[in-house]
Amino acid sequence: MFKNSSFLIDITKCIGCRSCQVACKRWNQLEAEKTHNTGGHQNPPLLSAHTWTLIRFKEFEKKEKLHWCFTKVGCMHCEQPACASVCPVGAFTKTETGAVVYNDKVCIGCRYCMIACPFRIPTYEWKKAFPFVKKCTFCFDRQTEGTRPACASACPTGAIAFGTRTEMAKKAHELLKNNPEKYNPHLYGEKEVGGTAVMYLAPKGVEFKELGLPELAERPLPTWTWNALRFVPSQIVVVSAAMAFFYWLTKRKTKKKDVNKEVRHDA
Repeated sequence: MFKNSSFLIDITKCIGCRSCQVACKRWNQLEAEKTHNTGGHQNPPLLSAHTWTLIRFKEFEKKEKLHWCFTKVGCMHCEQPACASVCPVGAFTKTETGAVVYNDKVCIGCRYCMIACPFRIPTYEWKKAFPFVKKCTFCFDRQTEGTRPACASACPTGAIAFGTRTEMAKKAHELLKNNPEKYNPHLYGEKEVGGTAVMYLAPKGVEFKELGLPELAERPLPTWTWNALRFVPSQIVVVSAAMAFFYWLTKRKTKKKDVNKEVRHDA
């Protein structure tokens, strides 16, 4: 089993082939999504319950020249995850592999995790009667068997390096030191919100905010969330569970009505 694992994503090496997207879909048996043209090449447009890994396409102009940057987007697997700190039932856990995993057996559907995540990663099965939160698992199942995550194994250019967090940080700083003309000098994810298991290197002259990665302080978010949540009444948890139940009940009644209508029409 791998321990304290991390990704080092070198955006200068990513060619936008989306092999990681496909590998993630295949390994996790995620359904394809029906999408539409939004005027760009990014597809699907956003992460969802059926898309846990996404290549974000960014097109911008620098010194009168057109540039492309492709950024792998997914759960950052924070060292001190905000999603785990706000979950009232402990549905999220930071494991020794480095993965932040989700237990759908205890989830009550309150969706605090979606609000707390500074990277806006967790998604929700909005169309299901019994919906769950969905996100990248860091291939926790593969890691426990000593196998690298599917996306890292599928990358043809080495843009997704995988190893311990210490190894990945060391590799990144060596690249920054030896190639100052090639890279933005900042290693994103090393210290943001207390550090993440996914770290990024960007091309020189490209800011991480231009790639859709938020500017964040180094302070771990749980130190903020606990201060805020202590003022939230415990009754909210009960209300959230009740709302989820009534939503399921309403959907069930609607489905039964539709079935009865079809039966009468066929008769």
